[in-house]
Amino acid sequence: MLLDLPVISEEQVEILLSDLLEHYGYDFTGYSKASIKRRVLRLYMLDKAVSFAEFRFKIINDQVYFKRFVEQITVNVTEMFRDPGFFKTLRNEVLPKLGTYPFIRIWLAGCSTGEEAFSMSIILKELNLLHKSLIYATDLNPTVLEKAAQGMFSLSQMKQYSENYILSGGTKDFSSYYTAKYSLAKFDEELKHKIIFSTHNLVSDHSFNEFQLILCRNVLIYFDRDLQQKVLNLFDESLEDLGYLALGTKETLDFTSVAKKYKRLPLEKIWRKVS
Repeated sequence: MLLDLPVISEEQVEILLSDLLEHYGYDFTGYSKASIKRRVLRLYMLDKAVSFAEFRFKIINDQVYFKRFVEQITVNVTEMFRDPGFFKTLRNEVLPKLGTYPFIRIWLAGCSTGEEAFSMSIILKELNLLHKSLIYATDLNPTVLEKAAQGMFSLSQMKQYSENYILSGGTKDFSSYYTAKYSLAKFDEELKHKIIFSTHNLVSDHSFNEFQLILCRNVLIYFDRDLQQKVLNLFDESLEDLGYLALGTKETLDFTSVAKKYKRLPLEKIWRKVS
């Protein structure tokens, strides 16, 4: 016997997306349809919605539930020093070059709950560059930014993060960067001191500074081709000549209108703006 699973049609997903735009100004229409539908359906089933009408009503009229909805369809799973080889390249090749600048501005776009921002801060500290760096960590979701700004992560994750840290070229005792507080690891204030957490919507907001390094990893895969191009143009506009742009393992600059301005570093998804 087949279970009568709730199904949300493409049309109903479109209705929800236009509701979000109309009521809250959030534009998800350029997101990959398959990805959005999968996440919406997951939440629908998780929260045991009685009907699509009830689900829709709740999203429009209940602010708390709206926040939950946005969180569920935008939060990306992340970890500290994720893809250690990538961070090793930053440590050994990219940041030493940027270290010759009087000041380093870094943009982490789609920073989620902040693991990447603290990873970056640790590497900058170890290279003795943190004092002359500023990390702008942005996300469209204010809830995850609140969590990120606390600098507290689950203690149970620290073993994995410590392994990632060592594989990324770290040589210190990783536990020296945090203090254990019940089931949480609270990272040192010094690391947070050079991070600015702020809301920024890649879909609708403009460039807000000029950077030498922009990281946007595993975000573009959720966008359709047109929106990817729009966001890459935004990054190009925000990146200084000879600056670096880093994307996720399944993302590329190839076949985009900005590709000719960039030269890729060997092995990692990092490009340098050469013209």
